[in-house]
Amino acid sequence: QVQLVESGGGLVQAGGSLRLSCAVSGRTFSIYAVAWFRQAPGKEREFVAALTWSGGSTIYADSVKGRFTISRDNAKNTLFLQMNSLKPEDTAVYYCAADNGWTTSATMRLQRVYAYWGQGTQVTVSS
Repeated sequence: QVQLVESGGGLVQAGGSLRLSCAVSGRTFSIYAVAWFRQAPGKEREFVAALTWSGGSTIYADSVKGRFTISRDNAKNTLFLQMNSLKPEDTAVYYCAADNGWTTSATMRLQRVYAYWGQGTQVTVSS
């Protein structure tokens, strides 16, 4: 089992920045990929960014590329999402997720490959 706990959400004005954190614990040695997803009110949950836990390869949704950066501190088993130049359309509940070791680089964007999820943290961007 892997446990995930997000923090760092809040209210920010458009153009501002926030950094989300996700503490990862449990069977971290079994993880291949970790990711951030988000769900806005009335919309389906969507992919934001992902990286491989050991090698650090990253992928991003087109909507956040160049503004968001996913990273990890392996020594502290913590995943981060640095969000810059925030827009009102970035308002959502943000979730971190971890797989169970069977993901490939071709499937890291897919929700179905992630077995473990955090409880979510609210990000609200005002215009």
